[in-house]
Amino acid sequence: MVNGMLTGKQILLIISGGIAAYKALDLIRRLKERGAGVRCVLTAGGAQFVTPLSVAALSENAVFQDLFSLKDESEMGHIRLSREADMLVVAPASADLMAKMAAGLADDLASTILLATDKPVLFAPAMNTRMWEHPATQRNLATLLDDGLRAIGPGQGDLACGEVGAGRMSEPMEIVAAIEDMLIAAAPAAPLKGRRAIVTSGPTYEAIDPVRFLANRSSGKQGHAIAAALARLGADVVLVAGPNNQPDPTGVTVQGIESATQMLAACETALPADIAVCAAAVADWRVAGETEQKLKKDGSGRPPVLALVENPDILATLGHLNAGRPRLVVGFAAETEKVVAHAQDKRVRKGCDWIVANDVGAGTGVMGGDENTVHLITAQGVEDWPTMSKDAVADALAGRIADHFAAG
Repeated sequence: MVNGMLTGKQILLIISGGIAAYKALDLIRRLKERGAGVRCVLTAGGAQFVTPLSVAALSENAVFQDLFSLKDESEMGHIRLSREADMLVVAPASADLMAKMAAGLADDLASTILLATDKPVLFAPAMNTRMWEHPATQRNLATLLDDGLRAIGPGQGDLACGEVGAGRMSEPMEIVAAIEDMLIAAAPAAPLKGRRAIVTSGPTYEAIDPVRFLANRSSGKQGHAIAAALARLGADVVLVAGPNNQPDPTGVTVQGIESATQMLAACETALPADIAVCAAAVADWRVAGETEQKLKKDGSGRPPVLALVENPDILATLGHLNAGRPRLVVGFAAETEKVVAHAQDKRVRKGCDWIVANDVGAGTGVMGGDENTVHLITAQGVEDWPTMSKDAVADALAGRIADHFAAG
């Protein structure tokens, strides 16, 4: 998969009638390979040229066709379809659908969605040359452009009807490039542009011998999500990550480590920074003197004695720096009891500005799970956040960080 502007974006593709509908299948494939999610609406005319099955197979989503389908309206209504997408693309855009769009008609699913959306719309006209050049079509085109929609094409060439001229739908990669341009133009301002952030994520592995280690159940999901959220807001992010199975976030510099001492060294190397978010579950102890050979049973039935020494405290180190301390240091407190009280004490002891506290006790499913219930603890008090996905927690925290810097 190609990482880039389309990664994680949701595209709603409307396929109307015309022989050019076959190109929509390749467009779906091109969008998917660039990391976009694609939902498709197939008009009655479009279904004469491509099948719902082929569209569904390529998009890996259900295909929507009928405005009055009770099942679709109860599970994914036309309003949700129009609002949950980052962008709408009409390819091909027939003369008929362009006329409906220009007139504000809403007599089928495609035209209703287009009337209901508040998202950017790109349309790729495709029709016979005479239809394209007709004054009515040109009036409709002018209306749509005046309304803020963007057109791509049509191109010149041989048409399915045997004529030669304007009317060919733009090629899929041309449409992909136009989609990327529109998403860049529509992207919100980057409030953290020019800020540098260090984020730690995942567990640390503390070696006992060449094959065994001490570790914990951290998946790295929360730390990776925070790094991605800060990058989306424009920050230059260095992610210092312990062993994990998470994909590297787009637009983030990833420094992989294993032990706590390696994590601290990587954080210090990444300084100076404006922001430090210590979300990693760092092992508190390591074995004193890792053995060079695998420990073996000696037949006595007694386990070996492991002498433990305390690991460096990365959060406290960054929080108490005299020179080069990040302006905002955020720690995480994974607690099993007295969550808020322990976290409040930890914020003071570690010298950090904020603490994000959560309950990781037995049965919570937080360690390795997809959801989190956190409390944001600052010098001003405690904010109790509702249970959210870890991605939503990351977005909320990144937004609070952006607000902090905006306030000076």
